Amino acid sequence: MSDLTNPLKIGVVCYPTRGGSGVVAVELAHRMADRGHRVFVVSYAQPPKLNILHENISFHPVRVPDYPLFEYPPYSLALAAQLSEVISNHKLDLVHVHYALPHALSAWMARKIAGREDLPIITTLHGTDITIVGNDPSYLNVTRYSVEVSTSVTAVSNWLSKRVNEVVDCECDTKVIYNFIDTEKFAPGETEMTRKLREVQNSPVLIHLSNFRPVKRIDDVIEIFFRVRSKMPVRLLMIGDGPDRSAAEAKVNASPWKNDVHFLGDHDAAEEVLPGGDLMLFPTDSESFGLAALEAMACGVPVIGAKAGGLPEVVEDGISGRLFQVGDVEGMANAALEILSDRTTLATMSAAARKTAVDKFKADVIVQQYEHLYRTSIEKARQEMNARNSTAIDNTVIH
Repeated sequence: MSDLTNPLKIGVVCYPTRGGSGVVAVELAHRMADRGHRVFVVSYAQPPKLNILHENISFHPVRVPDYPLFEYPPYSLALAAQLSEVISNHKLDLVHVHYALPHALSAWMARKIAGREDLPIITTLHGTDITIVGNDPSYLNVTRYSVEVSTSVTAVSNWLSKRVNEVVDCECDTKVIYNFIDTEKFAPGETEMTRKLREVQNSPVLIHLSNFRPVKRIDDVIEIFFRVRSKMPVRLLMIGDGPDRSAAEAKVNASPWKNDVHFLGDHDAAEEVLPGGDLMLFPTDSESFGLAALEAMACGVPVIGAKAGGLPEVVEDGISGRLFQVGDVEGMANAALEILSDRTTLATMSAAARKTAVDKFKADVIVQQYEHLYRTSIEKARQEMNARNSTAIDNTVIH
């Protein structure tokens, strides 16, 4: 339970994205606001679905100056300036940043500008901030420093936590706190979209949801569908948008099954579409967690995916789906055919997927872990501040 007698003032810094870190940051902000805490969200644009009408939520946009002297917009400095104002004006108790760069470093600068050395910074690592940005030699030192100056650091999977130590080699104690799902919103059941799907053609439905980047292996999704479709009637729903969408559409249009594939684009209400699926295809090249897979599982949709990154911590092979080596299109297609051909197996996996989502990734459980971390981080920051002050006094006496 939340300590309502001592509500916190929480600064949240995130990217305003439709998926991944942006979704988790917004959902966590809503949950904390519902628990009586004041939440101040800072970003360059209002994140999708952020409820700014909530009495405990406010949004503070970062405005980047457009001076001829700046060849590139100095977002890190603009963020630090805006965040320092929020810290001072609203007397924040902590700042929670999602994604290491530039958010953690900007929060550190903002804390200094505001004169709040006692202010804890919680940094949640979501994946590419370590595996791609942090792995770039030109950003390695600044990534390491950003993580080390954070009061507390969390990772969204055990796999990512290990990667932090391997890639960044930082002096930090990374705590694993999984992403979570609203299991009431994402749930099995009939929606308007599912009714339309059944009205058009009552055949099994494969679903893919992503940002269509190369790491998602969109070509593999199409190839899996082709193999399944050659053996049985089935449709494919492609939810999302991104750089690999055009190539995927061209490949589908050149096939005999172009009428069985539907590209829906970005969809702000995936919970209305996912329950209409029978299987989720998720052959990702690398995944720190797999939030889209979890959303599908909460809707009772088993996942056919790759043994990549943190996905095996979400999908239990043979129980809530099937996992194969990255690029094993044939194995994934055969597994999909096997499951779709046996309604008992499909029903059993569907129930197991839903149960995993509810038992392991329910929002209330994860949010309590974050709230506990907030309060322990506040105490940790105070102790560190007192220790620094004591050292400074001792050095003064010595000299």
